[in-house]
Amino acid sequence: MSYRELFVSPSLTFAGTQRTFEEAKYVVLGASLDATSTYRSGARFAPHVIREASLNIETYSFRRKMDVDDLKIHDLGDLHIAGEVYETLNRLELVTKDILNAKKMPVILGGEHTITLGAVRSVEEEVTVVSFDAHLDLRNEYMGTITSHTTFMRRINEQVKPHKILEIGTRAVCKEELDYAKKSKIEFLTVQQIRKDGIKETVRKIRGILDDCGKIYLTIDMDVLDPAFAPAVQNPEPDGLDVQMFLELLCKTCSPRMVAFDLVEIAPHYDAGTTAIQAAKTIFEVMCHIEESIELG
Repeated sequence: MSYRELFVSPSLTFAGTQRTFEEAKYVVLGASLDATSTYRSGARFAPHVIREASLNIETYSFRRKMDVDDLKIHDLGDLHIAGEVYETLNRLELVTKDILNAKKMPVILGGEHTITLGAVRSVEEEVTVVSFDAHLDLRNEYMGTITSHTTFMRRINEQVKPHKILEIGTRAVCKEELDYAKKSKIEFLTVQQIRKDGIKETVRKIRGILDDCGKIYLTIDMDVLDPAFAPAVQNPEPDGLDVQMFLELLCKTCSPRMVAFDLVEIAPHYDAGTTAIQAAKTIFEVMCHIEESIELG
């Protein structure tokens, strides 16, 4: 079976620009998995509303003085979601690997955060995972399930064995996760420490941690933002980052070493579109900053 047979063509295309797959540099795909949600569900609707938002906000980045319209983007559509989580992750791994082998960058619209496990498995060389997230997601199991949005980062550490894991924006954990992070040498930067240090010092820390890393996979859980700025997420946590600080840290983390990224955990019906707009803007900025970093080498 061709990987393209695993997709439903999008009714809307991300940012409204559709290059051919062959000429594209960035390949957008939706992964609407919403099977293990434990508080607020609805992430299966996120890829569509993020695409819709991307068509209704301006595409120019003042941070990078670059227009998303000028980037070479192809929207594959949405992955057929299997009834079983493991099969969906296997399909996503297969598709993402094919995109990487074609020398293109996958841009994955979730879906719940579990999808990151499938996507990261597709990176054939040693990879570092950078996650912007309120949670560590390092539990061994939750509600009788060992592969879910609360455990996927632990599964990545066990199965993929990445060079490093760095989590940014942490503010909601349990003691089990703290113990596991310490034992496994998983680094994280809390919101409280980020505010104390400020953007400049935090960026210095991030770059220091990533200095010896090769390929980087970036994952963005929109609950890293305070619910005042992104209310429609599946597991909102108070005392989060504001938009300006989030985008400054995120954009300064972008580098030519990034091979793929995803954005996850939006439950669209919990607001009137604000969170989807934040998501589309975030993806625009990440694309522009990665593009610039590649151009600068």
